[in-house]
Amino acid sequence: MIKLLIFDFDGTLADTHELIIRTNQEAMRRMGFPVLEDRVISRTIGLPLEEGILTMFPQLTKEDLPAWVKTYRDIFDDLKTRIIPGLFPHVKETLQALHAQGYVLTVASSRLSLSLNAFLRDMGIAPCFSYVLGADNVTLAKPNPEPVLKTLRDLQFRADETLVVGDMPVDILMGKRAGAFTCGVTYGNSDREALKEAGANHVLDDFGQLPSVL
Repeated sequence: MIKLLIFDFDGTLADTHELIIRTNQEAMRRMGFPVLEDRVISRTIGLPLEEGILTMFPQLTKEDLPAWVKTYRDIFDDLKTRIIPGLFPHVKETLQALHAQGYVLTVASSRLSLSLNAFLRDMGIAPCFSYVLGADNVTLAKPNPEPVLKTLRDLQFRADETLVVGDMPVDILMGKRAGAFTCGVTYGNSDREALKEAGANHVLDDFGQLPSVL
């Protein structure tokens, strides 16, 4: 029986796609790099920022990253006031219903915890979550299982009573490597085929279908 649910944030709970794409593209312009297509940037969503940058531009060194990261975050803070992310359909009411039914809900994201918690508060869903992990709360990021294993350890749950829900293969791999059940969603930044290939136990087209999986 599933008792604990661990959710990704970007592309699973909230539609931050346009904000992330436009921020990346403006950062590329300011840093003097080619502006990549949306689909190329989309493949890096879910990775920590530094890892995503290095994936897109492998010629960069770690010494190049601080300036790039600062540029990205400055642009993000500006754009988020104009490109305002919203929750995907049926997310808020489904989370509230699951919380009311006694499920323990948590978040494990590659976004920094300050930004993550601010979004959860602004979107009105923070009260649903008992535990929130950002990229700065772990040593190893997705697809490493550390975020799931840390959640299990801190909340004293077992992997076999846990479901990890995410929109990217890295979310599915993170959950599987921790021994948890996994559920992919197709409305975010990946597709059904990629999620199934990563080993998702379930794949949903609408967040409102989640209770039927449970």
